Amino acid sequence: QVQLVESGGGLVQAGGSLTLSCTTSGRTFDTYSVAWFRQPPGKEREFAAGIRWSGRSTGYAESVKGRFTISRDYGKNTVYLQMNSLKPEDTAVYYCAATRDTWSDTEASYNYWGQGTQVTVSS
Repeated sequence: QVQLVESGGGLVQAGGSLTLSCTTSGRTFDTYSVAWFRQPPGKEREFAAGIRWSGRSTGYAESVKGRFTISRDYGKNTVYLQMNSLKPEDTAVYYCAATRDTWSDTEASYNYWGQGTQVTVSS
């Protein structure tokens, strides 16, 4: 069982930056691909970024491409989402998710989910 824990959310002004972290409790997940999804207020959850277990393949939603960077540190057993040039429309609960397969932009591909961390971007 992989239990994911997100951290790093908070309140930031538009144009600012935040870095989210996703780690596991109890075991490593270096053989898992990991993605970040987000759910804006009143909307469906959507894919933001994904990284393959090898770290050699990443993907981004068009809405975050060029502003967000996903990366992983195997030594720290952590996947990061660096978010720059934040906009009010980035306000959402951000979730990390893991799968044994390669990353995907589809929720159903992921077996494990964290509880989420709130990101609020003020204008």
